Parts: sequence; C-alpha cells; structure tokens
Amino acid sequence: MELHDVWFVLIAVLWIGYFFLEGFDFGVGILTKLLARDRPEKRVLINTIGPVWDGNEVWLLTAGGATFAAFPEWYATLFSGFYLPLLIILVCLIIRGVAFEYRAKRPEEDWQRNWEQAIFWTSLIPAFLWGVAFANIVRGVKIDADMEFVGSFWELLNPYALLGGLVTLTLFTFHGAVFVSLKTVGDIRVRARALALKLGLVTAVAALVFLIWTQLDTGDSWSLAAMLIAVVSLVGAILAIKVGREGWSFALSGVTITAAVAMLFLALFPDVMPSSLNPEWSLTVTNASSSPYTLKIMTWCAAIATPLVLLYQSWTYWVFRKRIGTQHIAGTH
Repeated sequence: MELHDVWFVLIAVLWIGYFFLEGFDFGVGILTKLLARDRPEKRVLINTIGPVWDGNEVWLLTAGGATFAAFPEWYATLFSGFYLPLLIILVCLIIRGVAFEYRAKRPEEDWQRNWEQAIFWTSLIPAFLWGVAFANIVRGVKIDADMEFVGSFWELLNPYALLGGLVTLTLFTFHGAVFVSLKTVGDIRVRARALALKLGLVTAVAALVFLIWTQLDTGDSWSLAAMLIAVVSLVGAILAIKVGREGWSFALSGVTITAAVAMLFLALFPDVMPSSLNPEWSLTVTNASSSPYTLKIMTWCAAIATPLVLLYQSWTYWVFRKRIGTQHIAGTH
C-alpha cells in the first residue's frame, strides 16, 4: 500500500471519529428543543456534553489539516467549490461554542433563551450540511481539466445530497438521544429512550434508501459489506434502546455511523473527488496527493501525536462518565 493510500484511510478514520463524537453532541444540541421541557432540563442536556464537545471538534480540525497536507489538490477544490456550505458550517460551529460558554453568564431569561435557540440551530444546520457535502463528494461534482470546481451552490442541493443531509440529521439526533438516555437519570432518561426509539425508526427508513442508492451508483463488494454492517447495527441499536440497554444501543449507533462513513469512503476510492463532467478529470489519491517525502514526515508526526490525543480524550470521558439529572442542577431543589 502506497503512502497516499494510507493517508486516504487515515483521513477516513478521522472523519469517522468526528462524526461518531460530534454526531451525538450535535444530537444533544438539537434535543434541547425537542426533548427538554424546561430550563433545568436544558441545562442537564448541555451538561452531558459540556466537558467533551470542544474535544470532539479536534477531530474536525485534524481531518481538515490532514487533507490540506496530504491531498492539497483535494483540499483546494473542495474548499473552493463548497465554500458557502462550509462557511455556514464554520460560522455555526463558532456561534455554537460561544453559546455554550455565554448562555449562563447572565441570569436574564431572554439572554438564556436566545443562546439556547443558537445552540439548537447551530447544531441542526451542520448536522444536515455535513450529509449534503459528503453525498456530493461521493456522487461527483463539476470539476474541469484544471481540477477546479465549475458548478454552482444550487447544484449541490440535488435530491441525493438532500437525502444524505436528512440521514446525517436524523442519525445524529438518534445518536444524541441514545447518549442522553445513557448519561441521565429520572424522567428525562425515560423520555429520551422513547424519543430515541421513534427517531431510530425514521432514521432506518432514510438511511436504508440512501445507502442502497449509494451502493447502486458507486458501490462495490467492500462498500456492500460496510452497508450491511451499518444496517444491522442500526436495527440492533433500535432494538437495544427498546429494551432499555442504553450502553449497547449507543455502541451500536456508533458502529452504524462508523460503517456508513466507511461505506462512503470505500465507494469513493480511489477517487477523492469524482468529476461529473469527465471521469478522467476526477481527483484521485494519486493526482491529488502531496509528495512521498511530505507524506512520510506526516506519518511520523501522526504516529506520535495520535496516541496522545486518544489517551487524553479517553481520560476525559472516563472522568465525566457519571449520569446526571435535574437534581444535580443548582437552584432546582
């Protein structure tokens, strides 16, 4: 396996890690409006991800940086062609981080309500747009012979991409509901389980259509295997939450995200960004990659830094592993 193939796999792993981790905290942000009945319950939901949400975004920064260094042509075409949706995502992530930190800085109800609205929308919009972006990458976009995107923003909002956005939105919300049921106690835990079951059924329908569509268009035997794993895991996650096994359900919903993202990358390889104008103009792991020397240096850096990041994040989740409820919120007794 060449180093550019290795880095394609590593970038896929980084995106899997990001969607697995950021997926449930996007879901929790969405649930602040769908699940929480009052301000203490919203605080409970926010507190379930409070210690970890910013660490989850490290995976996005690393995925973007790795793409820039390992596949500069891919990075340039992707970020110029998808400029508007990626800018919207970036603005949402900035506002979302500010909302988490500023919400409780003042006691006025209007102040807190406005930041809670910001948390909801800046969780929902990226959860949808990431699916739109990745669906377009796999489907292929208008790339010319100079490796430049020549399409328009509106062409990105095609039926396949919109379905991809619906899948990530529902899947992340389901993942978040399972996480809330795993991290809370009392009535909110019971309602989170019930909502997760409903969300799981909606997600299963949308995901099945999207994955079959992807397989028929660009799939092979490897992507088919990943698709089957994703489908079986999602069904298992729904059944597990139905019988109250939140831990198993969360693990299986994580496997669903892992297998689904892996399927997209398997369907994509050896391209990194197919051209819908001419297959010969597609960006591939070969023509979009950096020099072997650059990739070699990056490999050594990744070998040193990655275990440290994994250890730190594992320690963070271990420290904040306890369940919480409204009784743990100051001023609600």
